Amino acid sequence: MDYLSEIEGKQAHDPMFLEKMKESSSSSSSCLCVPGPVIVGAGPSGLATAACLKEKGVPSVILERSNCIASLWQLKTYDRLRLHLPKQFCELPLMGFPTGFPTYPSKQQFVDYLEAYARKFDIKPRFNETVSQAEYDPTLGFWRVTSVGVKGKEMEYVCRWLVVATGENAEAMVPEMEGMGEFSGDIRHTSLYKSGEEFRGKRVLVVGCGNSGMEVCLDLCNHNARPSLVVRDTVHVLPQEMLGTSTFGLSMWLLKWFPLRLVDRFLLSVSWLLLGDTARFGLARPHLGPLQLKNLSGKTPVLDVGTLAKIKSGDIKVRPSIKSLKRHAVEFVNGITENFDAIILATGYKSNVPSWLKEKVMFSEKDGYPRRPFPNGWKGEYGLYAVGFTKRGLLGTSMDAIRIAEDIQRCWKEEAKHRLAFTNSLLHQSSSL
Repeated sequence: MDYLSEIEGKQAHDPMFLEKMKESSSSSSSCLCVPGPVIVGAGPSGLATAACLKEKGVPSVILERSNCIASLWQLKTYDRLRLHLPKQFCELPLMGFPTGFPTYPSKQQFVDYLEAYARKFDIKPRFNETVSQAEYDPTLGFWRVTSVGVKGKEMEYVCRWLVVATGENAEAMVPEMEGMGEFSGDIRHTSLYKSGEEFRGKRVLVVGCGNSGMEVCLDLCNHNARPSLVVRDTVHVLPQEMLGTSTFGLSMWLLKWFPLRLVDRFLLSVSWLLLGDTARFGLARPHLGPLQLKNLSGKTPVLDVGTLAKIKSGDIKVRPSIKSLKRHAVEFVNGITENFDAIILATGYKSNVPSWLKEKVMFSEKDGYPRRPFPNGWKGEYGLYAVGFTKRGLLGTSMDAIRIAEDIQRCWKEEAKHRLAFTNSLLHQSSSL
């Protein structure tokens, strides 16, 4: 459908609209009007939103900078990765996991699930299109989204709604450390780490003690490397399962009946019985409980999958913060210097929204997250939405996707009435001639 005709139907109340559109689009090499929303990002968040929209009869276009769906999972995760939460808490809307999948699906099983999800809802993202800018045009009353293809070709999409689905893990966070340029060994982020096989027999320092850092250390141990773990802050380590069920599932059930602080006390008491005093091994706990800390800061507790036993046995050494790097060694803040062959940065990811979205009300320019906390951060002004920024994993993503689809559907139906009225008016005018 010609994009000017589509916009004419939507903006029939503005007789000057077409002239404004033509004037403002004259400099673009290519321009396409999208009748539904443009979704930026083809990860789980983008796929879930597109599926919910399609189920409600609203078409959408997904723009994805990579050459595949779920590029973080397919291209930037280590081989042994599994979902840390049971599969029932990681399902996307409208389609569950296959019954034969284990409680904690592997990386490949999760990717297979996402590809089957895209096939079921006939979701076909536009791959290799990196969004360089998105801005609301108040003159037109539409969003203008500019993407750049692999050969540098620019494309502009004009849409009534814009869904930001690039998520919390768009760009790797690489900290600055004194002497980084001097260190002669390999320094890489976990996004470039696949397996401990290539580090067999080597001394490897893992920086960061979240779920990824802990699991990379375990993987290195299993491949006969000699890992050490930098613990820069306090951390809650919980068993992945307790009392015969998943810790996460048990927590969700307990919160239905008891206050959060009481549930936190219970989790810490059972963890102490099962894991012992983690502070003895260099893993001091925060003053706030794990659920309270998660709610306030978004910091996720570590669900232990076997790393703690390796720390207790001495196979994984715990070290304090780094002071500086030398040619073959690392100096820690406690004054000790040790030799290492490689450094793995398990330092997390960050949002990249401020680099391309020209908007300052809904999203923070500082961290690229919605300013309003969960559960109210999914909707902004002028048809702007956010999905996958809840700091509550795939469960939060699903909640966002459902809300966004319902909200856009209401607008879609309302505008459909205007289009019908406009069409009837034209028919009436032509019949009276």
